[in-house]
Amino acid sequence: MNTQTLSEYKEVIELCKELFKNKTIDYGTAWRILRLPSITDQVFIKAQRIRSIQEKGTQMVNDPVRDEFIGIINYCLIALIQSELEEKDPLEIPYSALEPKYDYWVEETRKLLENKNHDYGEAWRMMRVSSITDIILMKLYRIKQIEDNQGLTLVSEGIQANYQDIINYSVFCMIKLKEEDD
Repeated sequence: MNTQTLSEYKEVIELCKELFKNKTIDYGTAWRILRLPSITDQVFIKAQRIRSIQEKGTQMVNDPVRDEFIGIINYCLIALIQSELEEKDPLEIPYSALEPKYDYWVEETRKLLENKNHDYGEAWRMMRVSSITDIILMKLYRIKQIEDNQGLTLVSEGIQANYQDIINYSVFCMIKLKEEDD
């Protein structure tokens, strides 16, 4: 993978991880109470807000769009972590126990990006942030359908792969938004 992309990817993930850590310290793991479809819906409302702002060209709430992409990344990582935890696992999990799980899913997702970037080149760099937002929403509709089908698919990739794609697309958006500011 392009070393610039790898560096930019790590920079975005470090920002996301720091926020995840601080929110875990502030709130604990209250998200553990959420079922996976509820986490999917949380990601959906963030992506829908981004699209709404893109379409209207203005926003009434002053929370930056970048923060929504960070939220999408972290909620997708929460979903991936939650998907491997069992109901009998404790609701409160210390950050020290969560950090390796967070890092595992980041690494698996980064590897997926490397493989896809190999095949596609860096085509995402020529895409619009609005198009990537639409793809994120499409992936969320796919996840919702798979969840409604109790996780069963005939030929499609599963929920985890879609969450990973959403993470990577959100990282792309963060990189592109930073380039627009520079």
